[in-house]
Amino acid sequence: MNRPEPTHPTARPRAQAWLRNFRSAGSLYLAVSAGAVIGSVLRALVSLASLAMFGPGFPWGTLFVNVVGSFVIGFYSTLTGPDGRLLAGSRARQFVMAGICGGFTTFSTFSLETLRLAQSGHWPMAGLNVIISVITWLFAVWLGHMFATRLNRLGGI
Repeated sequence: MNRPEPTHPTARPRAQAWLRNFRSAGSLYLAVSAGAVIGSVLRALVSLASLAMFGPGFPWGTLFVNVVGSFVIGFYSTLTGPDGRLLAGSRARQFVMAGICGGFTTFSTFSLETLRLAQSGHWPMAGLNVIISVITWLFAVWLGHMFATRLNRLGGI
């Protein structure tokens, strides 16, 4: 059976370009989603472990995941950036930074835990949570960036 010719000479290339763009976007979304699953499961495990170890008095698990996530995103983004030591494609960068780090860290949980501390009358703990969190997150992302910058300057591979 003969296939009919497209009615317009550019119809087939346009359809192929659309399909190529759709596949590219779809694979990016799948990569970010897979990373988010990994990060979210890790966050849940850290939260359970911190509750078992320290109890519910202070949100240590949330502080920990946000500090570690800040370090990782600062380190990885610098290490794989344009001047970085490692070559990583945009899909791999998004898998780690938007997926894993985005799923692992949590501003919403931090906000809720701070609100609950304040609502229960623990204003000093709520304030301490905000101050410690913001300072350690910024320090961690800076530290990760600095480590990767130093690593990028090393000779060799």
